[in-house]
Amino acid sequence: MDLLTRFAGNVRRLRSKKNLSQKALADKVGISVSYVSMLERGQRSPPLETIEKMAKALGVPPAALLGGR
Repeated sequence: MDLLTRFAGNVRRLRSKKNLSQKALADKVGISVSYVSMLERGQRSPPLETIEKMAKALGVPPAALLGGR
């Protein structure tokens, strides 16, 4: 599994686990809902700043978004 696919799955899984909608996550991170959707489908590669903001919004270290379960 490549890094982008792993990131996409981890974001989707952690967002669902926290009972956050894509809109709620987008609002917390300061990005659009469509961008969250593209990230969760592995269609975009986010910059490090976005990874850090997403990790903070999800309450996990950035490595949790990039690593295996």
